Amino acid sequence: MKITFPHLGNTYISIEALLEGLGHEPITPPLGSKRTLELGSELGPELICLPFKIVLGNMLEGIDLGAAGVWMIGGWGPCRLGYYGEVQRILLEKAGREVDFFLLEMPRGNMVKTRGLVSRIFGNTKPRTLWSGSQLAWAKLEAMEYLENLALKTRPLEQSAGLTTKILNTHLRKLRRAQSIKTIKVLMEEGHKDFLDIRRAKGHSDTLKVAFVGEIYTVIEPLANLNLEQRLGELGVEVVRTISLKKWVQDHIFKKIIGRSHLSPLKRSAQGYLNTFVGGHGLESVAHSVDSAKANIHGVIQILPVACMPEIIAQGILPQVSLDYNLPIMSLVVDEHSSETGFQTRLEAFVDLLERQVYAHA
Repeated sequence: MKITFPHLGNTYISIEALLEGLGHEPITPPLGSKRTLELGSELGPELICLPFKIVLGNMLEGIDLGAAGVWMIGGWGPCRLGYYGEVQRILLEKAGREVDFFLLEMPRGNMVKTRGLVSRIFGNTKPRTLWSGSQLAWAKLEAMEYLENLALKTRPLEQSAGLTTKILNTHLRKLRRAQSIKTIKVLMEEGHKDFLDIRRAKGHSDTLKVAFVGEIYTVIEPLANLNLEQRLGELGVEVVRTISLKKWVQDHIFKKIIGRSHLSPLKRSAQGYLNTFVGGHGLESVAHSVDSAKANIHGVIQILPVACMPEIIAQGILPQVSLDYNLPIMSLVVDEHSSETGFQTRLEAFVDLLERQVYAHA
């Protein structure tokens, strides 16, 4: 079956490999653009959050390319993500875009429904093919994050503007074409060397470091965060990621399957500020901000969509964390009306604040 799926940063590289391993043909929508957001905003409810609209736009673009099925993750708890897939399915159906909708989420007692979903996803795929496809997809996910983190360290030290992004995109294209784990390992080694080669002869300890926290989609998807990581890197700041897709899969799929929780260390870090799970990445935003302060990170940026309840809770707590640890923290709220000019101005002012605070005590 021809299946499309929403973008989340560069994860399409891994998802394509997984779908091919399952015997499906991936239909990858174009990378997020103004048109993507316009399509999703036109069909989606006016007051729904930015991630919902971009994801819906991705689906529409994929269907226009010939997809007969759509993959979408589900969930449950205080975060509204658990409703997105079903609402999007209904909206697509009303718009005359009837497709086979695969809502991927952990089973909640309805095993008949779960078995039916598994049967539709796996079909007649041979176990050996499934295993090799899954291994390749996982290796690509690991390599993708490895290359992206190298780029985050390199961009503020690059010899000429834009070179890091160019090198990253070159290696991501190679990673997308890779058909073996051996090839992927070679690409990772090549990427490591290439990024080292373009750094200035400047001590890495001189670089400002800012941790990036917030709602997972707006943290990872460049269209949602207006290319925040690249903008900060070009301002001479190293972005420290606190959210890893690899870790998200391990925490929310593998650990749940065996009945383990990933929340205990987060609750320890956030103790005294937030002592319970509030949905989404609200707890993570508080915990990782505290961890960043203890790790001598120079500042924290929280990014969240308008009306994101878990992150609004975190946003109300972070000023106290900032005060207690003398850690500059800035919250950025985004929707489809966010201005790039205003966004850039706030980033430049925040970086200026960090420079004055850090270098005044140097």
